[in-house]
Amino acid sequence: MSSRYVPYARTPGRLLAQLTSDVVALVWFVIWISVGVAVHSAIATIADVGRQVHDGADGVADSLASAGHNADGIPLIGKAFGGPLRSAGHAAVDIAGAGDNLNSTASWLAWVLALAVALPPILAVAMPWLVLRIRFFRRKWTAVTLASTDAGEQLLALRALANRPLAKLTEVSDDPVTAWRTHDTIAIRKLAALELRSAGLRPARPTSS
Repeated sequence: MSSRYVPYARTPGRLLAQLTSDVVALVWFVIWISVGVAVHSAIATIADVGRQVHDGADGVADSLASAGHNADGIPLIGKAFGGPLRSAGHAAVDIAGAGDNLNSTASWLAWVLALAVALPPILAVAMPWLVLRIRFFRRKWTAVTLASTDAGEQLLALRALANRPLAKLTEVSDDPVTAWRTHDTIAIRKLAALELRSAGLRPARPTSS
């Protein structure tokens, strides 16, 4: 893959800073994802309790309903035993419904709280990190494209005259503005190289005769 498509600098200092920021951001993301997972797991245990209550009460309700039906067949006293058993079965059904509601609510709440805890700190770092990386990539793309043509190289040299420190400019030429106006090829190439280095790139062309 061409270095143009890689969102990293080619100068050691800028590259080290970018890699360091990537590692720090990755560690930050892992920490808060782990916190979110822990919160989800803690709330999900409540959902497990609700699920167990539902399953247990549902089984008890079935057993009581069956016992009430069987008790109805007992002569004389069947009705006296069957009615309370069926009533207890209905109560167990209500308990099973409450357990199912607890399971659904806790499962939903586990995701909401996990995202509420983990997402803000992740976005607080991810958004500026992503903006800076996109900005660098766009600047690198533009600089590499300009450096591939003579006219683009002259534009980079002009930007260097406007943006680079005077000490750096005088290292290129005692009168860098005149050198640029007179189309001094070597001076323009060196000025363009200054602008490329400021963007984290290495000049593709030699800067000296």
